[in-house]
Amino acid sequence: MSLRDVSPQGVNLQALIETAQALLAGGKGLLAMDESDGTCNRRFASVGIAPTVEMRRAWRELLLTTPDLRSCISGVILVDETMRQATSDGTPFVEVARNAGLLVGIKVDTGAKALAAHPAEKVTEGLDGLRGRLQANFAMGARFAKWRGVIAVEGERLPTSACLEVNAHALARYAALCQECGLVPIIEPEVLMDGPHTLARCQFVTEAVLRSVFDQLALQGVVLEAMVLKPNMVIAGLSCAVQPTVEQVADATLQCLRRVVPAAVPGIAFLSGGQAGPLASDRLNALHLRPAAPWRLSFSFARALQQPALGLWAGSDSNTVAAQRALMHRARCNRAALKGEYSAAMEGE
Repeated sequence: MSLRDVSPQGVNLQALIETAQALLAGGKGLLAMDESDGTCNRRFASVGIAPTVEMRRAWRELLLTTPDLRSCISGVILVDETMRQATSDGTPFVEVARNAGLLVGIKVDTGAKALAAHPAEKVTEGLDGLRGRLQANFAMGARFAKWRGVIAVEGERLPTSACLEVNAHALARYAALCQECGLVPIIEPEVLMDGPHTLARCQFVTEAVLRSVFDQLALQGVVLEAMVLKPNMVIAGLSCAVQPTVEQVADATLQCLRRVVPAAVPGIAFLSGGQAGPLASDRLNALHLRPAAPWRLSFSFARALQQPALGLWAGSDSNTVAAQRALMHRARCNRAALKGEYSAAMEGE
């Protein structure tokens, strides 16, 4: 028996499907602001911001209160800390997001840990107690969730089959629990950019990863129409001597996805994975200049949206307006890319 046959605990599957479609609708994408405390603090340190709870709260308030954010962004992905925080005037962040017309999501994994007996590979943990956490998140206002699996590439040695299977299994179990609790799962299997691997090697690994993920999703009874896939684009490793053009990235990415992603999936929201903002926008644009795909293509960016704004803000309230303008500029560039209308000329605007 699968979620297609019954509605566990009275869950309205049509509502899940409509939420998934809303996340992908209207030429909008997702703002991922779900960095762990450690990651957020490291980014703060790079621009001279104190790594404190209060500064993280202030930064996230800046993001969530950016005027007109909903014109480019359909939903925001938070972390547990942010779900429980409020603005300086005491308004809960979840309420701020919902009042701004944004769907609220939550990252629910507990991070990638070393995979036993497999040096240099990781498995994402957090399944223990997940059902209760998801129920609590739904009660707090979340309507979707996210879980990230990370896959390292090292020549022909990595990734191993064990790494692919254990991460795919975790993603599928997480997704089934999400749908049981009334949350749309965003499924994020990320092939990392680190290393000298070629575009072709990235495509081969990405296909293998996604094939394993969808095999596990089928075994766990996940309703494909009520999920969103958040994969990496197919790109060469950062230290590869030959870097592909944006057109080559678009062609390889779409070929990869067409081979393994079922048409029942409503949409694909690409992660940026450390790409610079303009490059991520350019590649997203190239994807939308190709023949129409069977899924809606969107974005779920973190650094590629946030980094310029973070550098301008630098922890000072006096820079809030400039930082929010920088965030909206990147968001508008990506909205244009979803229409195939982005160009480098926009970066001078």
